[in-house]
Amino acid sequence: MALIVQKYGGTSVGSIERIRNVAERVAKFKMLGHQVVVVVSAMSGETNRLIGLAKEIQKDPDPREMDVLVSTGEQVTIALLCMALKDLGLKAKSYTGWQVPIRTDSAHTKARIEDIDDQAMRADLDAGHVVVVAGFQGIDGENNITTLGRGGSDTTGVALAAALKADECQIYTDVDGVYTTDPRIVPEARKLDTITFEEMLELASLGSKVLQIRSVEFAGKYKVKLRVLSSFEDAGEGTLITFEDNHMEQAVISGIAFNRDEAKLTILGVPDKPGVAGSILGAIADANIDVDMIVQNVGSDGTTDFSFTVHRSELKKALEVLDMVKSAIGAREVTGDDKIAKVSIVGVGMRTHAGVASKMFKSLAAENINIQMISTSEIKISVIVEDKYMELAVRALHQAFGLDARPA
Repeated sequence: MALIVQKYGGTSVGSIERIRNVAERVAKFKMLGHQVVVVVSAMSGETNRLIGLAKEIQKDPDPREMDVLVSTGEQVTIALLCMALKDLGLKAKSYTGWQVPIRTDSAHTKARIEDIDDQAMRADLDAGHVVVVAGFQGIDGENNITTLGRGGSDTTGVALAAALKADECQIYTDVDGVYTTDPRIVPEARKLDTITFEEMLELASLGSKVLQIRSVEFAGKYKVKLRVLSSFEDAGEGTLITFEDNHMEQAVISGIAFNRDEAKLTILGVPDKPGVAGSILGAIADANIDVDMIVQNVGSDGTTDFSFTVHRSELKKALEVLDMVKSAIGAREVTGDDKIAKVSIVGVGMRTHAGVASKMFKSLAAENINIQMISTSEIKISVIVEDKYMELAVRALHQAFGLDARPA
């Protein structure tokens, strides 16, 4: 008998029929003798509907009341799923975040989990219940309802698995695992049987939409065995996200991520003296704008060109900030470009294989794709290219690193 935490996203519980399908899937695990905790999101589209209602009332909705409002979406789903489980003859009990309780800080709309009391859940599991918990929500020290922000239900699932010391946390979604890249871009992309936490963390941060980065960070920190599965297909074992096995022969590259949501800013003719970079990025940070990649080119005339990327939605705001900084530091010109994309290769095998960067750059050059910026880490290389070449770049790199073919 194992203790399994299963998390189902909004599309998995998007209709009464799908909720019944989830109940039948859970029942199969229960019939095998396992203890099961189920974490669910709101039905697909429900959270957006509630946010829309709030904005009809208040242009910038009060964060505390917003949390009270949007947390009701998951409350609907846990009740309906418990009804479906009882209809199959199983004992089931629903929990909102505050009933567990899942204790969080007080950062409304983006709270972080501080502690989980697992006593009530364990008692119900021991009594033979399926425990169904509302994802995405908790309660702070002042007994205010809080929500965990984007990817909150994944984080709830992983956090409960950590608190309960579950044998496995299964994330059910609309894909049957983690692929070498998006199959919509590269039809030859293949599903990975396993991937390391490090690789999954990089892929999530670089644009892969399979798992949210916070849940992967949480799973890695608390050593929670994580598996991605399809809620619409019964076949297959999905993808197991686990710790690196040094005795396994690692592929050089495990996956390719891409992101169209970036924009590049360049401030030209910056005086080449200490503190200038700090002045530029300090002003950007003060405007609460996150910076991704940074490149500085030193010229022969005593000036530098300083480029960095931000989220595309922040481009206008960042340009306004740089226009003010330009005069203060004596720079010549500020430019912005939102017609770019980031393409990244990820793999722990980079640690033991030389020439990966060279192979990447040669593959892109062969397709006449110009690289505008480069960023590296121990297991990742990212490049900025024109967005019109993004799909071509992904396909070229997927083939160049042999990801189309199954490993021997």
